[in-house]
Amino acid sequence: MGVILKVENISKQYRLGTVGTGTITHDLNRFWYKIRGKEDPYLKIGAVNDRSIKASSEYVWALQDINFEVQEGEVLGIIGKNGAGKSTLLKLLSRVTSPTTGVIKTKGSIASLLEVGTGFHPELTGRENIYLNGAILGMTKAEIASKIDEIIEFSGCEMYIDTPTKRYSSGMTVRLAFAVAAHLEPDILVVDEVLAVGDAEFQKKAIGKMQDISTGDGRTILFVSHNMAAVKSLCTRAIVLENGKVSFEGDTDNGINFYLAEEKKKISKDLSTIKNRSGDGKVRFRSFHIEHSNGDIIENVLNGDTIVFSFKIDVTNNHAKNFNIDLGFSIHTSDDELISVLYNSYQSKIINVNSNGEYIIQCVISNLALNEGDYIVKGRIECNKIESDWPKIPLGSFTVIKGDFYGNGNLGFNGKSKLLIKGEWNIKS
Repeated sequence: MGVILKVENISKQYRLGTVGTGTITHDLNRFWYKIRGKEDPYLKIGAVNDRSIKASSEYVWALQDINFEVQEGEVLGIIGKNGAGKSTLLKLLSRVTSPTTGVIKTKGSIASLLEVGTGFHPELTGRENIYLNGAILGMTKAEIASKIDEIIEFSGCEMYIDTPTKRYSSGMTVRLAFAVAAHLEPDILVVDEVLAVGDAEFQKKAIGKMQDISTGDGRTILFVSHNMAAVKSLCTRAIVLENGKVSFEGDTDNGINFYLAEEKKKISKDLSTIKNRSGDGKVRFRSFHIEHSNGDIIENVLNGDTIVFSFKIDVTNNHAKNFNIDLGFSIHTSDDELISVLYNSYQSKIINVNSNGEYIIQCVISNLALNEGDYIVKGRIECNKIESDWPKIPLGSFTVIKGDFYGNGNLGFNGKSKLLIKGEWNIKS
């Protein structure tokens, strides 16, 4: 097996604002420098791709000095937080847009699944779009026809295959687009986060298909996902992007650990300083910690214990009155695999505030049923059913240590399960 894809010193520069990628004045400047054999003057300027800070230049480097190689038959995972440059890189590799500097060398055909509906004509039926996509990928009509039944069956859209795709849901569109890309046998398959739109059954089916493509057919896959469990099970190697640059390249497990360690470093004691968040800001997270039932603040907890998730929030709206707060949190593994989600509304608990200030909201969890391991906590707040705060990084983390979950000194299963369960045992004759 040889190198099927080589990326050399790739950079992509964009101009900030509403004008677009450039102006006539700047284009003329570029042309004037070029005919005199001089370097593009705008390559020397431009801000780093960190969207959490104020722009210091009208240009930004979405990607800068990216170098890597992909071997034939390899599955490369590309991970990083939102805005790190992952989708921009895939668009460059798919030739949707061109790099500002650098060279991309490929062997064979590339099929891309970048965004919902990309490459689909909304007025054409699903069947017609299969032929259109196949033609774009360089397939003949006969080659597409020989696989069309398999494509339709895999997509699960047979009832609507002769209906215009403008009437498809986003999930149906993704199903059909993935089925086309996976079955027309490209040498390189590029898959962005779009699989997250599909349901759990389809995601499992799609990942299985990608494993077959890689191991069975020996084809190459570039896979972007925020689902670390999917990256871990599918990819043979990983690169981590941060602020438009490669911060790690190597083994998948090490790449995931590097990424999660970097994210963990960003956990702040003062959650009000988090810049990457969404919501109207009327109610915001200020701090988070976990308490033992005796009131001690802890980071290590025993399974089977009673613990308290304690959230300090700020109500900042000048007209705070009858604010119904719905505070939710999710627990994830260190691989960012979702374990559970809980909002106070799930239990019909109403939290109402009538004035500005700080409030502490606590959730008591009895008989913690998590197995040993490291976990992270994320959070979101709705106020009067409108999103008020959703930080995009974890609120905190904790470690679970084996305790007396069963209450009899038996430590239970010694493996990688996430949840512990108890049952009432009976025998009938």
